[in-house]
Amino acid sequence: MEQLLVALDVDSRRRALELCNQLRGTVGGFKIGSRLFTSEGPSLVSTLVEHGDRVFLDLKYHDIPTVVAQAVQAASRLGTWMLTVHIAGGLKMLQAASDAARQADRPPLVVGVTVLTSLDSKELERIGIHRTMQDQVEDLAQLATDAGVDGIVASPQEVARLRARLGPNITIVTPGIRSAKGTGAPLRDDQIRTLGPAEAMRAGASYLVVGRPIIASSDPPAAARAIVSELENL
Repeated sequence: MEQLLVALDVDSRRRALELCNQLRGTVGGFKIGSRLFTSEGPSLVSTLVEHGDRVFLDLKYHDIPTVVAQAVQAASRLGTWMLTVHIAGGLKMLQAASDAARQADRPPLVVGVTVLTSLDSKELERIGIHRTMQDQVEDLAQLATDAGVDGIVASPQEVARLRARLGPNITIVTPGIRSAKGTGAPLRDDQIRTLGPAEAMRAGASYLVVGRPIIASSDPPAAARAIVSELENL
């Protein structure tokens, strides 16, 4: 299932490779975030790329334009398929990231993070943003597309309106996917703005990022297959 990406939110290379070996062929790629990247470094990205895996490098670059452009170049050299930048870095930073990706031999997709799925309206107010969540997400997404990035990252709850506003071609990546199958209630933990896999895809998501519901399962391949089955029945 090309649209299903698994978040390798683990500490060790050994566990990450074990999960990849179990899930390869069922899912469409693997996300490496700051936890695993800090523990194991860029060599793990290279290893997965050598296995033919699509690697989504989720380090959420947010710095001055030159530094971000150099980071995108470095990620491109590793063979990264998709990477994240924070839209809050501004127009020039986003343009620098996009330009750096396009100049690479194997250009990665650059997707801009709107608002983290762990935040709600109260948290937005605490950091000085006095507007609705939807307005904040939509305006950031518009800024990212104006800057020429390939897509955006947003919670599944914002996807439908984003798809209507941005059109069919923009890539929309949705974390915060929580399936209620077999649990009686959705697994939410620190993710606040969540939906189930089928709901997110119906809303217009391009890719779903799923971590704990798969990797914390007693049977990760079965958990992944259950989500794939749910999506195939749309």
